[in-house]
Amino acid sequence: MTRRLLAVGAAAEAATGLVVMAVPAVFARWLLGADLSGVGLTVGRLSGFALLALGVACSPDTSPGSSHGAALRALLAYSFLVTVYLFSLGVRGASVGRLLWPAMAAHGVYTLLLARAWLGRSRGHQQPRLRPQTDRAR
Repeated sequence: MTRRLLAVGAAAEAATGLVVMAVPAVFARWLLGADLSGVGLTVGRLSGFALLALGVACSPDTSPGSSHGAALRALLAYSFLVTVYLFSLGVRGASVGRLLWPAMAAHGVYTLLLARAWLGRSRGHQQPRLRPQTDRAR
């Protein structure tokens, strides 16, 4: 039952994130009864990325005992989407502030590090887990 509840919640958050990413102004109008424009659309899309990542993070993992897998996938999805979106904003010259390029670069580096960790994990190169030490002297 809990697994099904998690799956439904994760799917709902991911679906909401997709809607907010695609049409943030329509979503804001339906939810808040207000219009978005300019920077509000940009922040709305970034919020959509976060909701999608939350949906990925909350989706039940197929392999038991793999709690970090969902978090890794979610952070990778979020950071990748933010990197691409900030890059596209910068190239178009829309909504470019002082921190746009440093933020894009930081997310780009973080995305590469997360992708490397994810690829290493999927190839079976997981770090050995630390086991609690037992008192063998007894």
